[in-house]
Amino acid sequence: MTAVSNTSSHGVADTVSNAIATPGKEQPYGALGLKADEYAKIREILGRRPTSGELAMYSVMWSEHCSYKSSKMYLRQFGDKVTPAMKKNLMVGMGENAGVLDVGEGWAVTFKIESHNHPSYIEPFQGAATGVGGIVRDIISMGARPVAVMDALRFGDINDPDTARVVHGVVSGISFYGNCLGLPNIGGETVFDRVYQGNPLVNALSVGVLRHEDLHLANARGVGNQVVLFGARTGGDGIGGASILASDTFSAGGPTKRPAVQVGDPFAEKVLIECCLELFAGKLVEGIQDLGAAGISCATSELASNGDGGMFIELEKVLLRDPTLTAEEILMSESQERMMAIVTPEKLAGFLAVTKKWDVETSVLGEVTDTGRLIINWHGEEIVNVLPRTVAVDGPVYERPLAYPTWIDALQADTASVLPRALDGETLREQFLDLLGSPNLADPSWITDQYDHYVQGNTALSFPDDGGMIRVDEESGLGFAIATDANGRYCQLDPYRGAQLALAEAYRNVAATGAVPAGVSDCLNFGSPENPEVMWQFREAVTALADGCLELEIPVTGGNVSFYNQTGDQPIHPTPVVAVLGVIDDVARRIPSGWQDDGHNIYLLGETRLELDGSAWAGVVHDHLGGRPPVVDLGKEKALAGLLHAASKEALIDSAHDLSEGGLAQALAEAVMRFGVGARVWLGDICGRDGVDASTALFSESAGRVIVSVPREDDVKFLGLCAGRYIPVLRIGVTDNTLHALEVQDVFTATLSEMRNRHQSRLPAAFA
Repeated sequence: MTAVSNTSSHGVADTVSNAIATPGKEQPYGALGLKADEYAKIREILGRRPTSGELAMYSVMWSEHCSYKSSKMYLRQFGDKVTPAMKKNLMVGMGENAGVLDVGEGWAVTFKIESHNHPSYIEPFQGAATGVGGIVRDIISMGARPVAVMDALRFGDINDPDTARVVHGVVSGISFYGNCLGLPNIGGETVFDRVYQGNPLVNALSVGVLRHEDLHLANARGVGNQVVLFGARTGGDGIGGASILASDTFSAGGPTKRPAVQVGDPFAEKVLIECCLELFAGKLVEGIQDLGAAGISCATSELASNGDGGMFIELEKVLLRDPTLTAEEILMSESQERMMAIVTPEKLAGFLAVTKKWDVETSVLGEVTDTGRLIINWHGEEIVNVLPRTVAVDGPVYERPLAYPTWIDALQADTASVLPRALDGETLREQFLDLLGSPNLADPSWITDQYDHYVQGNTALSFPDDGGMIRVDEESGLGFAIATDANGRYCQLDPYRGAQLALAEAYRNVAATGAVPAGVSDCLNFGSPENPEVMWQFREAVTALADGCLELEIPVTGGNVSFYNQTGDQPIHPTPVVAVLGVIDDVARRIPSGWQDDGHNIYLLGETRLELDGSAWAGVVHDHLGGRPPVVDLGKEKALAGLLHAASKEALIDSAHDLSEGGLAQALAEAVMRFGVGARVWLGDICGRDGVDASTALFSESAGRVIVSVPREDDVKFLGLCAGRYIPVLRIGVTDNTLHALEVQDVFTATLSEMRNRHQSRLPAAFA
């Protein structure tokens, strides 16, 4: 059905003329999250008090979530610390709905990761589902077809009863929405830690592909062009703070409380995707913006700010699901599955024909103007008259106080070097199995099996490989790989080094698939910005990522900041989640994480040091967190990635698996379990060359390391590549498909069945 009129009741709204006539009227700015000085600034900008509609718009657009007012001054580093080489393949960077990279052959890939943390604790199913829906619409708005999703999840203590409530809801929400959209879920992480007990993290990522000529941006240009809202009707879900406006200030007749969490409909979004793609193919859209956080307030102000600067809207033409909504609630509603497009008058009929074909409801709300102002009317009366940049761009920027944490020196002094390390094989074997079955190293299949990994038929790699991989072009085999990583324990010990370790691991995971890392998106999860110690952590992490990307020569294309992740006064561990995307010229040469053939040599690339601080071994075996995280050498990470790419191009390696949480022991176990092919391994050369004991050789989490399997006939070539690139390499074992076990020579043997039993039973025991 297509319509251009509304059927809502006519509520009384606060008009601009009324605001001028009643300058002293009290307004609930504090209840909407605005500070007294921010409210005063709004009055200064307008030269009067804001109308209720304007107050609603400013309050939501100046929120931490939309304005980045506490983080903006640090995020600028991502734009400042760049080189021409980093910009070479960057088609769209920060500031748009998602970053876009040129991946060759006329193709581009767009990707972004965002948080939906707080809604996912309040209502886990809908919070997580709409997190997926929102990030997918960001991808659509760039002109791309979404082709994959991923998620980085962090929950509370696995033994806490409330964790099961959140886990079941979040996982069901993600699987429901993603599976209904027909998008493969190709990777991510799941972490359990009591620091996330009252504040889980749900970070959703989506990737889309497009031809260069199909790129679209969020701007409103061309005086007289039409502003069109299409998709689902607008309801009362997701309004949150606007309920205060409705019940306490503006209307006595409407509902007194609106739901704070959005409600998603993946089937409506699937239709919206196909409708948008047909509109793009027909060249019927000049600019486009999805409606997510802040709804119409965000879409109109951002489109106008990025365009010619003027827009006129008749708000009563918005199609409503709930006719009792006030004008202020319509402006702030975060109802899902909606888009706003800018369409030339001569193409409007064609646009409406396409939306009618897909049965997508559509309303023409107004037009682009040359006034330089965003003007919104409600039944003929002016309720908003603002400079759009003051709403969407020029919000407050805070230089929050910073404080070096009073507790961090003592935490770093409490190193894992004082913890007893086992020397006998039986104890090492038990610790190995305990780690294998611990919540954060256990098989996540109970979760990931609820996701479809192969729908659309282009998935080349997925769980449990180091990175997901999608084919972009069927003829050439061109594709991309992507991985997400973070380690809150490391960042609690040292946010600078911890953030760079997350970047290094995601970069290494992508390289281990055979792809060349090309770009970064990040989701920065922290406590309250009003806590000076949290702001110090945030500054350190952002600086680390900007410095790290500069050294690795890959740009940050966009991302998200999520503050106020804490329970009471207790913040979560700083958790910067880093997503790295890489390009591969032919997915046929992808590298899985486990070996499949008998008699291949196993090599360890990189060096092992006594680096157990913050490790999984320290946490699981000793319930310990202290010391300093492993040293990061991004130059060596870059050289290692270059080696893996070269070896992949020459088909010299059959598997590659990075070493991170759980160290060498975990990587070997996962490589054995991947395809059920056993291995005989020896530690003597590692201990001798690197000066470490067997426990350290097994459980150290030194960065810059990968295990690979190499056919014997390719040994000489492979070792020559390592020598030419100055990569430390040791032959540490051989694959054996008759063994059905991991045999660590002179230390212990663990059978395939007992490893799988420990590895696969932990999550089902907690949640099934």
